[in-house]
Amino acid sequence: MNNRIAVVPGSFDPPTLGHLDVIRRAAALYDQLHVLVVHNPGKEAMLPIAQRLTLLEQSIAESDIEGDVVVAAWSVGLLVDYATDVGAGVLVKGIRSQVDVAYETPMAIVNRHLAHVETVFLLPDPAHALVSSSLVRQVASLGGDVSPFVPAPVARFLDTGAHPA
Repeated sequence: MNNRIAVVPGSFDPPTLGHLDVIRRAAALYDQLHVLVVHNPGKEAMLPIAQRLTLLEQSIAESDIEGDVVVAAWSVGLLVDYATDVGAGVLVKGIRSQVDVAYETPMAIVNRHLAHVETVFLLPDPAHALVSSSLVRQVASLGGDVSPFVPAPVARFLDTGAHPA
């Protein structure tokens, strides 16, 4: 495995500016970054995975993110299986609070045990620290303006009303 290849996993339902902040900073740290849309069985998705992939690709293309960034999806098997398949030695996770640390730490330990894949936690830019996809979904479902919290392609998509209810 290569520690110069990293994976940023997430549900990205929808992608937020906080996600892009983590992706931007991780892309600067690693030679190749895989942004991986994963299915979270504990969450009911607003957007289908294919739509999340498209929104991520558009958001990255319209941003100032530089580097070798691959956007992909993974829904079968363990996250570390994907990391191993692409030769990644690192998972990068954005951490907003102590709740995230408590949730992510056991998974990081198990992933290291299962596949010798390390987990790196990145703290968010304070401007994005309190924004989650769940909050964006709630605001959008009630007709609120989510443009301060999401990349322009996501705001345009959600503003069209084309998203599932």
